[in-house]
This record gives sequence, C-alpha cells and structure tokens, in this order.
Amino acid sequence: MALHCPGSAEETRKIWGPVTMFSEELWLENEKKCAVVRKPKPGRKRQELLAVALGVKVGIKGAFLWPPLKLFACQQISSLVRRAALTHNDNHFNYEKTHNFKVHTFRGPHWCEYCANFMWGLIAQGVRCSDCGLNVHKQCSKHVPNDCQPDLKRIKKVYCCDLTTLVKAHNTQRPMVVDICIREIEARGLKSEGLYRVSGFTEHIEDVKMAFDRDGEKADISANIYPDINIITGALKLYFRDLPIPVITYDTYSKFIEAAKISNADERLEAVHEVLMLLPPAHYETLRYLMIHLKKVTMNEKDNFMNAENLGIVFGPTLMRPPEDSTLTTLHDMRYQKLIVQILIENEDVLF
Repeated sequence: MALHCPGSAEETRKIWGPVTMFSEELWLENEKKCAVVRKPKPGRKRQELLAVALGVKVGIKGAFLWPPLKLFACQQISSLVRRAALTHNDNHFNYEKTHNFKVHTFRGPHWCEYCANFMWGLIAQGVRCSDCGLNVHKQCSKHVPNDCQPDLKRIKKVYCCDLTTLVKAHNTQRPMVVDICIREIEARGLKSEGLYRVSGFTEHIEDVKMAFDRDGEKADISANIYPDINIITGALKLYFRDLPIPVITYDTYSKFIEAAKISNADERLEAVHEVLMLLPPAHYETLRYLMIHLKKVTMNEKDNFMNAENLGIVFGPTLMRPPEDSTLTTLHDMRYQKLIVQILIENEDVLF
C-alpha cells in the first residue's frame, strides 16, 4: 500500500501544522489533489472519503487503510461536519460561547480535533469540552475559537446551568424557563396583588424546578397544576438566583454600580446604556425580555401595587451579585442594585 501526502513539503506543513485547522479552502484544494484510483468494490466510496479526510492517496493496488488511520479519518470527518453544520445553520442564534475544557484521559488512540496531531501519553493526554465534547491538546485549547455548540445529551439540568450554554444547547434566544414562566404570568397573573413580592410555597417552587430539569420545555406549569401564580414567579426568581453567572455578569457588576452612583440623571442613563453593551448577547437578550415584562407589571400597578421601585428591590439582588462573596459588599450595594433595575424598567424602551 502506498500512502503519501499530496503536494510539496510546504503544503504538507500547512495541512498538518500544530495551529492549523482543516479549513474549507485546504479541504477543497486537498480534495482536488487526491487522485483516488477507481475501484469497483463496494467499499470504494467509503475508502475514497476516508482518504480525502486524511489528505492521502490510495495506491494502485487499492489496499485498505490501516485501521488507526481509518479511525483518525472518521474523527476528522465528524469534526468537519460538525463545524460546517454550525457555520451554515441559518436558524442558529449567533451567540459566542467559550469551550468548557477539562483535563481528560482518553481510552485508545485519539487525535486532536484542532491541529489533527496524535495525542500522546497514557493519562491526561488532552482536554475535552464538557459541553460539546470537543477533544484537543491542552496547548491547542488556547487557540480554539469560541464556537462551542453544547450537546443536549451533556446538559443534565436546566436550573444551575450557564445561561449561554442552555440557550445554545436548545437553539433559543432566551432560556426556556424565562419564556414559559413569563408567558404564564402574563396570561393570568399581571393583576395579582404583590406580584413577585409575595412568595409561593417553597416545596411547590422546587416541584416546578424539578419539572423543568426533568421535562424541559414540556414542563406543565398551567393553572391546573399550580393555581397560585406566586409559585411561578418564585420559580422564575429561583432560576435567576441559581445561575452560576448572573444575568448582569460579574465582569460588568462594578461598572453598573459606578453608573448608579452618578448624580446627573441623563449622564447616569448614558452610563447604564454603555455598560449594557458589554453584556454577553444571551444575557443582554434575557435582560431585555425580562424588563419588557416587568414594565407590563408596572402598568398594572393599580391592581398589583408593584411599581418600578418595588420590583427593583425584588430583582436587584436576583439579577446582579458582586464577584466576591462578601455580605458587607452586598448590603452596601443593595440600594444601587435596586436603582439599576428601576432604571432599566422605567427606561426599557430607550435602553434596549
């Protein structure tokens, strides 16, 4: 069997270099140069595909590829198909997400899906993204673009899951919990007295949480199951509190607090708008949708007695938390947290 890479040594280095992925251009160029001898055997098409993935020629005798090379070729094809599907999926919401890499010990031979080189060693040969399953060298993980597309099979629950991870896994603009709960609240609870201020039974709120974790978007939170609307509002607030990264992220927290301290109202509003632009897209969209909803709540203040200030008191600590776990900082910042949410509700049509 004669296996060799097509083209010059320079072209070979391009294809197999440690920081080079199999780009579409290289793939097409490589496909043209791979002269695969026609064979009437049933396995010829599969063999041709494997040869193209490897960037090699199959000899005149047409011997079958060495099994480890076949494994590698299949791995490359899977990686290329996955990335191509993400690139050309028009229905996919374009939210960037970093990979959640963790050191991993692979069983059997494995190749890096970034540089296409072999992963040497017996233990901890590389890292694997716990959200999408991408396998790369530890060194290569620093160069992988923020194109993680979480696999639903790897998402164990809805609550306590990173916001961007959840929306990318389900290919939605916002977390399903937010959409479903707000839809239910607006359908039957906008005039409920003390909406969001009054708490529902903790046990029932936990039941709603488990329903979303178990059934996802098929969770039933209708009035037939949970007649008390405060259970639904409690479940929504719990979702926001359980986020590992708050809706108003740790990175932007101090900037929002500084903006709230500005005395001039116009300058303060401008500062808040500038910080909003720093939020990750999924966080921004979720916050925008929530503020539109809370504005509707304030429009029914005569019935529910909930104005923007009251909602700011409720949602301030829920939507934003200081990066350091300090009780003193939390107590000191509470009035600014309330003010930020109040500003967002009152000016949602201008800020978003």
